[in-house]
Amino acid sequence: MSVTDGGADVPDGSPVVHGFPHLDIVRSAITALYRRLSYDGVLRYAPSLLPADAAFSDQDDLYLGAQRVARAMVRHLHLPDARMIVGFRTMEHAGSVELAAGPEYFIELNDRFRTHRRDIGAALSHEVTHVLLHRLGLEFTGTRDNEILTDTAAAYLGAGWLLLDAFREDAASSQKLGYLTPEEFGYVLAKRALVFDEDPSPWFTSPQAYTAYVKGRALALRDAQQPPLAAAGWAGRHRYAKDRRYAQDHAGAAAPPGVPYRFEGGPGGWRVSFACPTCHQRIRVPVRGRVRARCGLCRTVLDCNT
Repeated sequence: MSVTDGGADVPDGSPVVHGFPHLDIVRSAITALYRRLSYDGVLRYAPSLLPADAAFSDQDDLYLGAQRVARAMVRHLHLPDARMIVGFRTMEHAGSVELAAGPEYFIELNDRFRTHRRDIGAALSHEVTHVLLHRLGLEFTGTRDNEILTDTAAAYLGAGWLLLDAFREDAASSQKLGYLTPEEFGYVLAKRALVFDEDPSPWFTSPQAYTAYVKGRALALRDAQQPPLAAAGWAGRHRYAKDRRYAQDHAGAAAPPGVPYRFEGGPGGWRVSFACPTCHQRIRVPVRGRVRARCGLCRTVLDCNT
């Protein structure tokens, strides 16, 4: 048995980190989900958890309400034989869960959720996702990377939009749950939205969460506009053509820093590799003009101009 601390808890008044400092790990986490669950397995998590399933009012009994929301998380994450027992105590983190063999799992939430009940669903989404990943045998090395995997999985599988909605920030106070920044949560939710044709923005009760989602969505859309994808803009295509000529004229030269593609020469001709904009698995296609490729992991069909 192991005890896993929950997502980082930024209490009222503490500064919130913004931007995309964990983007590489987030993308690796999305790839890992597709590899472990398969494309069809990921699609089982549609639609997202409904706001009503996580609703928690001040009039609800604390323990009965927490058990009700935990059961909704279990159903959504397809853990039919897992029983969550929820308690509250003073702790540094937002929550923790005992990862035993099951079927019972003991979740403890920070005592402050006794009076911040609207965010109990967000904290539980992280903890129950820990149980899912434990059962799947999916983990990253190191506490930080594993917590980022958990946040990413919770958001991508339809329960973690609550973690972004728990983000609130103004001139006098701030609060955030999870290891991802608000914008990174927005990025993962936008990635999910593009696959499932689902818009989570009407569910946000926090204006700051909506703003972070918009910023994350802009980056997610740019993933599908990087060369050699045909949707790349003029500047990207021009840079790509210049780098392609350089690679062919200087065989074996390292790719320029910061570009999302790599050229490889060989007996069969030149190929270019790049990350699938959906699952981020590396794809290799011939360098021969217009090419249509299909990602073998997430089945996304990609129009390329190589």
